[in-house]
Amino acid sequence: MTKPYIFDPTTDTIGLDRNLVASKLSQRSNPSIPVDGITFGIAAMSENSPHDGERHPDGDEVLYLISGRVRVVFIDSAEEDIDVRPGDGLVVPKGMWHRVDILEPSQIVYLTPGPNNEYRPLADDT
Repeated sequence: MTKPYIFDPTTDTIGLDRNLVASKLSQRSNPSIPVDGITFGIAAMSENSPHDGERHPDGDEVLYLISGRVRVVFIDSAEEDIDVRPGDGLVVPKGMWHRVDILEPSQIVYLTPGPNNEYRPLADDT
């Protein structure tokens, strides 16, 4: 058994493994460190996602908007884009390509399944 510990969700990311054991990840990165389970954190975003889409084949992703305004854009899908406002939660279904476009600087809580996340590079990335 480990000891309780405090973490700062605005700077730290927590990984919950398949047994739901939490561990603080050493640093926040983008894309995030793959976790065989769920990654939990808060993203402070003032610019669009640093990729042209992502998908999570291991499960549904849960997003909750604390502040700001975002549009979740669904790629390769007939689904309409969804504008998300503070207090809204959104479930992105397993395997669905999507990206987050920032309409106003935002703070987003995310629960992302892993470890097999996929990302499409931006057109100008080489």
